[in-house]
Amino acid sequence: MKYNPEVHHRRSIRFKGYDYSQNGVYFITVCTHNRKPYFEQYLKLRQIVDMRWQEIPKCFAGVTLDKSLIMPNHLHGIIIVGATLAVAQNAITGNGAGARPAPTIGEIVGMFKSLCVHDWLGYIKENRIDTVGKFWQRNYYEHIIRSEDRLNKIREYIINNPLKWLFDRENPDRHGSDDLEDEIFTVPK
Repeated sequence: MKYNPEVHHRRSIRFKGYDYSQNGVYFITVCTHNRKPYFEQYLKLRQIVDMRWQEIPKCFAGVTLDKSLIMPNHLHGIIIVGATLAVAQNAITGNGAGARPAPTIGEIVGMFKSLCVHDWLGYIKENRIDTVGKFWQRNYYEHIIRSEDRLNKIREYIINNPLKWLFDRENPDRHGSDDLEDEIFTVPK
């Protein structure tokens, strides 16, 4: 098919004008390809994803993790990149530091996803399992957390996500919606 800019365009999901080389606090959601329940289907894959997520601070100085959760077809987590909420608020208003002291959230998520796929490919090859090797969706969702109230709402959402799986926007068999989820995912970044 010939390239057509009216059909073949990718809309950026990043916050326009935000300098992603600045420190910040982020809510991340990474989904599986076509939202297949790979983490429910393959316990070893779930273990690989959990292990690699927990290792993020070892790979990047100045990065810490907050709440996280692996669902059947996605992972939710909060990543703090060398910052407090005050730094994230200043970066939004243009008062952030000039030097780049930490990796971008894109570099962190990219490395995490890559290492998970590498480990999974090795496991399925070694154990001769007939399944897909590349299981992540191409992109990821990110939300810049700018207040303590917002951070606490997102923590609550992560903790209660398994109880509300029927209403989860990533559930292919979704029935209804969850007000807190709708608020978190629809508020401008």
